[in-house]
Order: sequence, then structure tokens, then C-alpha cells
Amino acid sequence: MDIAIHNSKKKVSVSDDAFAASLNETLVHQLVVSYMASGRAGSKAQKTRSQVRGGGAKPWRQKGTGRARAGTIRSPIWRSGGVTFAATPRDYSKKLNKKMYRVGMRSLVSELVRQDRLVLIDKLGVTEPKTKQMQARLTELGIDDALLLTDGLDSAVYLAARNIPNIQVMDISIVDPVSLLQQEKVVIDEAALKKLEERLA
Repeated sequence: MDIAIHNSKKKVSVSDDAFAASLNETLVHQLVVSYMASGRAGSKAQKTRSQVRGGGAKPWRQKGTGRARAGTIRSPIWRSGGVTFAATPRDYSKKLNKKMYRVGMRSLVSELVRQDRLVLIDKLGVTEPKTKQMQARLTELGIDDALLLTDGLDSAVYLAARNIPNIQVMDISIVDPVSLLQQEKVVIDEAALKKLEERLA
């Protein structure tokens, strides 16, 4: 299939497998859930009575003191003792096969093409880290909410776009399903498109 370059008669030929795949909603949902779950820290931790330091000796004798029986100062009912049902570090990540991930990404990218949300440009044309220059280019493209995908992270593009609301810049090598879905449009240049095609092949 061919994808037309924005405001140009030129077209770029791309693979049907990568950019004209059918939509698999279930797999795309799995993709998003897996990505977001992998981002969770899961580092919450508390100590049980066996993990709290000290408490080896019995605090007082069993009988004769008038106080309740106690075997250790690390009992959960004591202040600074262990926690009864202590939270432990947890891995929230969900397994997703590489083949499933690739098919899901193809499905997602193909749907962006069908909905005219993927905007192909020749070059972004921002040479200096100036917000004004980036804003002018986005106005020219008629875009105010977009993910800009580049082949390698250009510091000038990143710095020019970071103060503009609803504009995100990302290197094509680290693009993820959530970023592709978050913004209204996905703006990509020719070099990045070829890299994306290789990644989805």
C-alpha cells in the first residue's frame, strides 16, 4: 500500500502486513494492559513478626507479674512489632509473547492509518530549539494534539516541543502502544516510518 505525504503529491510505499492489518481489539487491549501493568512499581513492603529485628527473649516471666502473657516484643499487637498480613513486593507485569506484541502493534498502527490519524511528513523542519519555530510548523500542518515520532531523538525538536501542550516527542525505537493511543494524531517522518515498518515486519 501507499501512504501519501502530507501536503504533497508524493507517496511512500509500505508493507500491507504492517500498515493494512485487520483490527484485533482484544489483542490491542491486552497490549495496553500489559504495558501499563509493567510500569507499576509493586515495591510496597512491610515486615512480618519474623522479619522485625529483636524479640528473641521473652519480655517477662509467664506468671506472677499480673500482666498478660507475652512471648516476644515483636508480636503484631505490640507497638513497633510485625504486621499481621504484611504486604510484600509484587510483580504486576503480564506476559505477552513477542509475536502477539508485534501483531497487536500492526493492528494498532493499521487502525491509525484507516482513521487518518497517522500523518506522514517529509521532514519536521525544526533546526533550532525554539518553541516559536515548532509552533509555526504545527500550525502549518494543522495539528494541535500529536505525538511526533522521529528517527533518533533530536534535541532541537525535543526542546522546541516540550513547552507546547498536548505535543509529545518520541524516538521511534521506544514507541509504545499507550503513546500511540493517547494523542489525536501521530506525526511521523519518512525515516521513522521505514524504521517502524522494520520493527513491525
